[in-house]
Amino acid sequence: MDTLTQQVISPVDGSVFTEFELASPDTIDRMLEAATRAQRWWTGVSVDQRGATCRRAVQLMVDAADEIATELTWQMGRPVAQSPSEIRRGFQERATYMIDIASGALSDIALEPKEGFQRFIRREPVGVVLVLAPWNYPYLASVNAVIPALMAGNSVILKVSQQTPRVADRYADAFKEAGLPEGVFQHVQASHEDVERMIGDGRIKFVSFTGSVEGGCAVQRASARQFITNNLELGGKDPAYVRPDAQLQATIDNLVDGAFFNAGQSCCAVERIYVHREIYEPFIDGFVALTRAYRLGNPLAPETTLGPMVRTGSAEFVRSQVAEAVAQGARAVIDPREFPADRKGTPYVAPQVLVDVDHGMRVMTEETFGPVVGVMRVNDDEEAIALMNNSRYGLTASIWTSDVDAAIRIGDRVETGTWYLNRCDYLDPALAWTGVKDSGRGCSLSTLGYEALTRPKSFHLRLQL
Repeated sequence: MDTLTQQVISPVDGSVFTEFELASPDTIDRMLEAATRAQRWWTGVSVDQRGATCRRAVQLMVDAADEIATELTWQMGRPVAQSPSEIRRGFQERATYMIDIASGALSDIALEPKEGFQRFIRREPVGVVLVLAPWNYPYLASVNAVIPALMAGNSVILKVSQQTPRVADRYADAFKEAGLPEGVFQHVQASHEDVERMIGDGRIKFVSFTGSVEGGCAVQRASARQFITNNLELGGKDPAYVRPDAQLQATIDNLVDGAFFNAGQSCCAVERIYVHREIYEPFIDGFVALTRAYRLGNPLAPETTLGPMVRTGSAEFVRSQVAEAVAQGARAVIDPREFPADRKGTPYVAPQVLVDVDHGMRVMTEETFGPVVGVMRVNDDEEAIALMNNSRYGLTASIWTSDVDAAIRIGDRVETGTWYLNRCDYLDPALAWTGVKDSGRGCSLSTLGYEALTRPKSFHLRLQL
């Protein structure tokens, strides 16, 4: 096999799902030139016209949601019963919202009248936007940047994970059929070294990256060669706090889903839960019972609710983190033998609930990115706040209570990008999606998401000399 040719190994059965080629430096250079030329023309197209093209492309992808879902399941393992929702719900909702608000978000900022002058601030597109998207939610993570970047008048080069290359093909096909001019959207697969050179190339004006903390640091280092901004969505170790006045069964239902959907392979999955001592025992009983109801198996089977992890190495990491915690005194409540599909040496791993945990264990402090959650008993709000903040991450956090005032009061003290009351693991596109500490910087979605994709240009016009 040519060194430029890569294979996608499916976690479903270990087969080769597809092959693709890495772009050569010459090909990347031509793409950058084409993107630069196309963007100069695209910026002259009205926001309404851009929106019409983007809407057509989005609808084409929604129409193909079932086909895309099966394709995605083969690439990264999520159950096919769940995969269509990434397109029909999250992808469509975010894309549509950002298209809908573009006209207002991108309009000129008029200032108060000043005699003899006209003054306003115009938002200009930054230029060529490079979007680096992950495998776990490849459509959701990419749409946060791709659609707003195009709506703002930028051109886009999309690089998706080498585990999910068909995602970029789907975008390209939809944009072509929707009538997007050539060069405004392109996609590439490239080596880490070539991506690093792209980021440092003067023709790239903005980078949107979703991935690991180490990857975010690499993007920052490469960007330091020029004066551009980045949006970095990195890791998470997202906590939940269950107060004694929570609606217990609804809380359990939502937190089990927040912990184990997509085999826990989500930046904002619930990975640690703090439960008030008054309801700790019934919470654990209900949480474990619902976890045992999951079906681990072939993700192409409609009855499967928990598929394989993306690769065997990821599953082995999860198993090792659980084993380490148990050796340090934690108790694993779920016997993996209850899930016959769980087999060492494969990406199929059973969900796990750990109790008797503490923050001396990595499972409570370092990202797991798998179907494992640790649950701790706490005495009061103060202890819960301290434990939630005892993390190098801060993407999302949730509180489960009937007291809205308490939720807001506690939320003001928790170090997080998004604070939820009685929900988790969801992005409202009207709200800024952002993280603090090692969960990243910058933001996407909402009207604020357009700020980094444009630059302000001030018009100071004296009407008479």
